[in-house]
Amino acid sequence: MSRFSKREYDSRVIAFNIMAYAFVLAAVIFCVFPIILIVSGSFTDNKELLANGYALLPQQFSLEAYQQLFRYPEDIIRAYISTIFVTVTGTAAGLFFISMTGYVLQRKDFRYRNTISFLIYFTSIFGGGMVPWYIMLSRVLHLQNTIMARIFPGLMTSFLIILMRTFIQNSVPNAIVESGKIDGAGDFTIYLKLVLPVIAPGLATVGLFLALGYWNEWYVTSLFISKKELYSLQYFLYDMVNSQKMAQELAARGGVSVADVPGESVKMAMVVVATGPIIFLYPFVQRYFVSGITIGAVKG
Repeated sequence: MSRFSKREYDSRVIAFNIMAYAFVLAAVIFCVFPIILIVSGSFTDNKELLANGYALLPQQFSLEAYQQLFRYPEDIIRAYISTIFVTVTGTAAGLFFISMTGYVLQRKDFRYRNTISFLIYFTSIFGGGMVPWYIMLSRVLHLQNTIMARIFPGLMTSFLIILMRTFIQNSVPNAIVESGKIDGAGDFTIYLKLVLPVIAPGLATVGLFLALGYWNEWYVTSLFISKKELYSLQYFLYDMVNSQKMAQELAARGGVSVADVPGESVKMAMVVVATGPIIFLYPFVQRYFVSGITIGAVKG
């Protein structure tokens, strides 16, 4: 390659890198900008927010929204504890069942793996409908007003099962399974001691999907839960936002006029309270998440 052509090649590479970094920076700003507005709005005085709208920095700093939100923290703390329990329990159980299912479906010596894989995939296209699903959970399994009503529906999904099966198929050499059989290990021992340590990126990827689903769940709670002590955090906040009971309760308990309740800033504070913990979880699983998506989606 001549000096001129090499210089031209280097300039094109530099120009491409500049464009790529500029595009990524614009995408980051586009994603982060609403979050900054929400956080800023939660720390802005409600009257200032209604008068002048949102800003990157609070024009009139105020903690009134958080003070009102946590004036009587028993309910929100109970919703937090309930959601954390459901998220941790559901994610752990879901990872166990999904990884076992994925491991079995990728075993070439399992005769019915293609038939079962097709049936699982079929459910992602055609479902039984809302009414049969509701009857099954409430009348057949009797999960109405139980914590299991929030855990059971999200345990396994066809997408996550297929993702896990593909990941195990591409990342676990068949020699590992054969070596375990030669040493006299059973199928569950092979899965537990040989397969699970290898598929940590896949577990982190599926676990993040499960955790996000359980943390953001509110619809199942609205269908099956009527006891306030079993409310999920998202549904509890949803109920507060969409009901005037919040303003009336604050006025009755704290002697605050309903007109003075910081409605808009409280909504922003609710978003911060609901999304904060799960956002801080993502950096710890990011490298596993990226690896799990790329390995599980591309056959190598």
